[in-house]
Amino acid sequence: MKDARADAVSLPMPEARRASSIVGDYVALTKPRLNFLVVATSAAGYYLGAARTIDAAAMAQAVAGTALVAGGAAVLNQLYERDTDALMRRTRLRPLPAGRVAPADAQIFGLALSAAGLALLALRANWLAAALALATIVVYIAVYTPMKRRTPMATLVGAIPGALPALIGWTASRGSVALGGAALFAIVFLWQMPHFMAIAWLYRDDYGKAGFPMLAVIDPEGRRAGRQALWYAAALIPVSVLPSYAGIAGPVYLGSAIVLGLALFVLSARFAAQRSESSARALFFGSIVYLPLLWMVLIGDKL
Repeated sequence: MKDARADAVSLPMPEARRASSIVGDYVALTKPRLNFLVVATSAAGYYLGAARTIDAAAMAQAVAGTALVAGGAAVLNQLYERDTDALMRRTRLRPLPAGRVAPADAQIFGLALSAAGLALLALRANWLAAALALATIVVYIAVYTPMKRRTPMATLVGAIPGALPALIGWTASRGSVALGGAALFAIVFLWQMPHFMAIAWLYRDDYGKAGFPMLAVIDPEGRRAGRQALWYAAALIPVSVLPSYAGIAGPVYLGSAIVLGLALFVLSARFAAQRSESSARALFFGSIVYLPLLWMVLIGDKL
């Protein structure tokens, strides 16, 4: 009797583990780590765009809508790139190339998330925020994703949907773009370039196997990738101080933005000069630290 009871208790466990694995695969399709950045930037944009006291419920709905759109776009992007993902070491175990999620199911999931996010933004925020979210999906899926297989210019185009969440958050609370919203968009847009040049260099072999003509692939010595990282890091310094002139930040942010910008510029200059694994990793981690610190100072300066 004891063994029978033990067997009866243990029988549901494999099904529970299987269900948990399926849920985990669908969550992975939304790229949760990337979506965390989307949530943070859209929340920051909403807070900075608010002219009055923050409505916590409205802010949560706007951020949730943006996150749903970003998650849906990530799913549709992986659906389109499942064949090339299967060729790269760092992506071959993703749910679609590994065969754990069927393409038809992923398509339904991605479209449902995108539609839910657009509806939430349109109904609970405003039509401008919803339109920007729709532009994010269109540029990411219909322009950037196919361009990746053809030209290194895709990186520049891909930075547009990457920067739009901050503007979506801003417009959800402000109702218009204005200088402040444009500044937030420009900061995230420029920041992505040195960040991605470091990633492209570190994974250049993977991108080469998949046939993606990244700068680090078509120029194996890395001179062009290094120059791009340096140019955009230099452009980021004056752009990053615009919030002070837009009236959404003060002198504390101004000084901090200059210091952080110079630090990122130095890391980019080192990468441009050496183009080594260590300099690329330093630029990658430095860029990861740069943006959260900049947001924290910007938000703190408005408190």
